[in-house]
Amino acid sequence: MENKFSFEIGPVVINQSVITTWGIMLVFITIAWLSTRRLEIIPGRFQTILESIVVAIDDAISAVAPEHGRQIMPFIATLWLFLIVANLIGLIPGLHSPTRDLSITSALACLVFFSVHWFGLRMLGLKNYLNHYLKPNPILLPFHLISEITRTFALAIRLFGNMMSLDMAAMIVLLVAGFLAPIPILMLHIIEALVQAYIFGMLALIYLASAIQHHQHNVQE
Repeated sequence: MENKFSFEIGPVVINQSVITTWGIMLVFITIAWLSTRRLEIIPGRFQTILESIVVAIDDAISAVAPEHGRQIMPFIATLWLFLIVANLIGLIPGLHSPTRDLSITSALACLVFFSVHWFGLRMLGLKNYLNHYLKPNPILLPFHLISEITRTFALAIRLFGNMMSLDMAAMIVLLVAGFLAPIPILMLHIIEALVQAYIFGMLALIYLASAIQHHQHNVQE
């Protein structure tokens, strides 16, 4: 199945995970474009659903980063929504979750890594942001750098491992029990996919909020 939907652009191989990711992105772009064309003061059903999703995400972000929620919400909200769809899309016959691919989860983890530094530099400036890595003692600089790298690897491997093990467990149960228990397996997949999307997005939010707020606290001192 993976090779069936793969093609090459020069030396670069575009596999099914990348194609599925592009498809999800296209769907989000289309929905965002259609939903913002005719916004109404008295919203209809579709606009109400979208606004409810946005408000729920905004409340979750504001609870962790109340002072910078508006700045980081577009990134965290997009990440959360993408992960939910990417984790659940494997339920569609013929498709599999892109988050089963280590290259996709690594790319997402790298986005979080660079976003932490981007928002920190943007909000606090180069000098104030980098000064954190020398506190409380410059000797801790290597440990700060190592922690930045290891948590990025942990993000990628955690999501990849959990989604891969979830799919493998579902396949094993189906092979043993056949289709006698499809509904429990389906519910398990949905719940675990939502939990993994929430954990990844929440960790990204915590990394962003802790970097910005900790650096800002140091600047104010």
